[in-house]
Amino acid sequence: MKDITISVRVPEDLSQRLTALAESTKRSRSSLIEDALRIYIGDQLWQVAAIRETLEDYQGGNAKLVPHEIVMERLEAKLRAKLEP
Repeated sequence: MKDITISVRVPEDLSQRLTALAESTKRSRSSLIEDALRIYIGDQLWQVAAIRETLEDYQGGNAKLVPHEIVMERLEAKLRAKLEP
């Protein structure tokens, strides 16, 4: 696959942190940016697909909505159960 060049502006502190990471890992800034983009885009594509699928299920009558408060209660209960000895 052919590589292409993309330019992007980032805040100075982010650039400095990227440089520090590149130096400490002995990797190029480009390879770190490529890895970060690969991970980010993969995560975003997965989330968009999951949302689209769930929305289609709901619109097709194959899913039901659960109020946010109930979801949070269930999540907090699971977290408490994991934290308790």
